Amino acid sequence: MTSHSESELAFLSIKQAARLLRRKEISPVDLVNAALGRIERWNPALHAFLTVLGDPARRQAKLAEREINRCGPRGPLHGIPISLKDNFWTRGIRTTAGSKILADFVPGKDSDVASRLARAGTILLGKTNMHEFAYGITGENQHYGSSRNPWAPERISGGSSGGSAVAVATGMGFASMGTDTGGSIRIPSSLCGIVGLKPTFGLVSVFGVVPLALSFDHAGPMARSVTDACMIFEATAGKYPKGEMRPDYRKLRKNRPRRFRVGWPKEYFFERVDAEVRRLIEAAAKKFESLGSRVEEVSLPRLAGSIDEATNLVVAEASQYHESQGYYPARAAEYDDDVRERLTSGHGLLAVDYLRAFAKRKVIEEDFAAALKQVDVIIAATSPIPAPPIGASEVQVAGRPEPVRPTLLRLSRPGNLTGLPAISIPCGFTREGLPVGMQLIGPRWGEAQLLAVALAYEEATEWHKQHPALN
Repeated sequence: MTSHSESELAFLSIKQAARLLRRKEISPVDLVNAALGRIERWNPALHAFLTVLGDPARRQAKLAEREINRCGPRGPLHGIPISLKDNFWTRGIRTTAGSKILADFVPGKDSDVASRLARAGTILLGKTNMHEFAYGITGENQHYGSSRNPWAPERISGGSSGGSAVAVATGMGFASMGTDTGGSIRIPSSLCGIVGLKPTFGLVSVFGVVPLALSFDHAGPMARSVTDACMIFEATAGKYPKGEMRPDYRKLRKNRPRRFRVGWPKEYFFERVDAEVRRLIEAAAKKFESLGSRVEEVSLPRLAGSIDEATNLVVAEASQYHESQGYYPARAAEYDDDVRERLTSGHGLLAVDYLRAFAKRKVIEEDFAAALKQVDVIIAATSPIPAPPIGASEVQVAGRPEPVRPTLLRLSRPGNLTGLPAISIPCGFTREGLPVGMQLIGPRWGEAQLLAVALAYEEATEWHKQHPALN
């Protein structure tokens, strides 16, 4: 076998690693040892993992090596080390959802996602840190320690899938699965400089996921490239409706429209955005134009107020779930302060507010459907701001103070409200060296085209190849 350094192995793409495994130039044991070495070195400072499965992962790697040597790989993910956010059930493995209440919960069966990835041959390295019960967007956690941004450890990773983003960005595994209720895959992916895909609502099963809000919850992949995200997505996605195209990582270039159209929303998405973030999104739009695409204005006239309406739906559904499980208010003292406050607010919500929010959802879906008849994708920033400091309650946006939580959520939550697929991909860095993510939103069931357009940008740039310099 060819000799590779830990860093070389850790930052291979899944596609590269699969090719080397197939040729027997490396083994799954090499990949697992490289990832575990980085976890041992960096996890104490960055808090990416809540549970590390060192010995079980090494045993799985040896088994995968024997299987590959005997019969060849069962697919491109066979022998690839990954992680799961700690709200995915894993049989016989602690699943805390980042909470004190579930600190000792060990499921008796796997979530659908865990089961599908195991059948594909992936090797589970561990369960990643998260905002408690996925009910927060910063990744801060009073119980287990906050996950820290590897580009600037005094800053947030984003949440709620913050540990997954940190693990992927630092080579502590090749990919991770996160969940996204208001941006919880895309926001940490943006703030940590990786790729995060929120698929069409319902396409990836959330059976066996500790829920936040059932009509908003999505599951999706987080990886270091568009192709890697597509490979994980293919292994976890359910069936597409008849006539809709299922993504194939080998055919992304082929499925790309020759002259695709990129929609620039004239309302909402660029109204209050950090100047450096806007500059990078404008540069990304110009890059699309240089690739032969057409950037044209689209209208989303009724998005104003959507965050408040979406929040009403989420707090109602979250409060109902926690009450039904006997967690809240019976065990209210065991929650982080911020999560307890949100659950309390759900108990004061009127039925008319909940129904009004559903009506708002319908008109917003109509506006997006109309815009996406004119263009192939809609472009926006993933987050209006780069990563703020841990513990910050306010940030400056366009010269005025705003609270951190609604600011971070503002541009990503429309994707959950509508259920449309959306991806965050790296598009540059601020002057302070903080990553910025570009969000692309596509039509329902449109992952094949969305990923193809994202790949066109990625192949024309170098942003996804940059990794945090850890000291």
